[in-house]
Amino acid sequence: MEDLPLPALFEQARKIHAAATDSGADQEVVKKGCEALRRCEDMVNNLGLFSLNETKEDIGTTNLKYILVPFYLAELTEKIAQDDRIPILKASQAKLKEFISFCEAMELVPKEELESYTEGAPQSVADQRARKIARFKRQRAAESKLLEIKERKERRGRSTKAAALSTPVEAGEEEVLDDDGEEEREAWSTTISLAICKALDLLEMLKKEEEMLSAVKDRQSKDGDKEFSRDVLDERAKKAETWHRDAALRAQYTKPSPPITCATFAQDVLEGRAKASQAHEHKHQPLIFGPASLVNGSITTERERMAAQVFQPSHRLPTMSIEEAGLKEMEIMNKWQERNVRLMEEANSSWYKDRKSKPGEDDDDDEDDDAAQEKARAFDDWKDDNPRGAGNKKLTPCG
Repeated sequence: MEDLPLPALFEQARKIHAAATDSGADQEVVKKGCEALRRCEDMVNNLGLFSLNETKEDIGTTNLKYILVPFYLAELTEKIAQDDRIPILKASQAKLKEFISFCEAMELVPKEELESYTEGAPQSVADQRARKIARFKRQRAAESKLLEIKERKERRGRSTKAAALSTPVEAGEEEVLDDDGEEEREAWSTTISLAICKALDLLEMLKKEEEMLSAVKDRQSKDGDKEFSRDVLDERAKKAETWHRDAALRAQYTKPSPPITCATFAQDVLEGRAKASQAHEHKHQPLIFGPASLVNGSITTERERMAAQVFQPSHRLPTMSIEEAGLKEMEIMNKWQERNVRLMEEANSSWYKDRKSKPGEDDDDDEDDDAAQEKARAFDDWKDDNPRGAGNKKLTPCG
């Protein structure tokens, strides 16, 4: 690493940063990347590549990528695992602030982000939400632009190779180089914009984490319980080890309890209403779950008993068989049908046969019958006196 030039050293550190960001790298690799970035930072300062009197247009395309060195170093520093994390957070925040300050001097930070960064976070929740949404949109736009530049560069490389194989390049070679230089500058500028969005998000997250850890540390120092959590864990581990050791000693002199084969009794044991050692009368044939050789067989050895205890179902056992459930349902249906038949018989008998007549109702029916008979007799007498067609004889031609 000491003999590498600045471009090769930066490329190696950038690959380590990409691997650690995507999938998480080993601590040794992370520390190696931090060391490489620190050497890059020292070399950039010794060479004097950047000046606060310059603007982003004054920086060369080949030197533009070295602006990202503090950002890469801050992200890798944050990934270092250490017992006391507060110094790591402070070091990472210092590098992030250095990166944002330099980008601010180069006029690379957006105005709205610059206002919120210099004045502090806005108080209202709506302003914070709007700022985060705008930052997320800028981040997505930068990622899409980088992907587009990468695809365009790949297509140009394929077309250049094909053209070189077909015809030698004579004219226009300088234009292609100029286009590549502009494309490279656009790619690094977009990468810096993306890094600014990530740096602002990471800076807010590290501040919150530092506040939480500082509060916990202050509370522990006040209470005098700096090693409280570790002592509690050690005590719990000792209790668990003691319990397992005693249980192993007891198992040598005690026989395991017989397996629970009744579903209702097993549920009572699980819910605390009964104990496994209590006697229980099974209402149906007991079922023993275990290997195929033990099902519906007799348990003769201690090994078979233990196997029958281990291989127990993880679900609730049925309280009755399918045949018993069918008979129960048939019994319910028969009772329901008998009840319906009885209700229909009662309704029919009460409506037609056992209906009680009200007083005076029969006299009214007799009077109605006599009046109808007299009316029918009078109509018959009128038909006898007036035969059909008797009054229309003069209107007929043969009358």
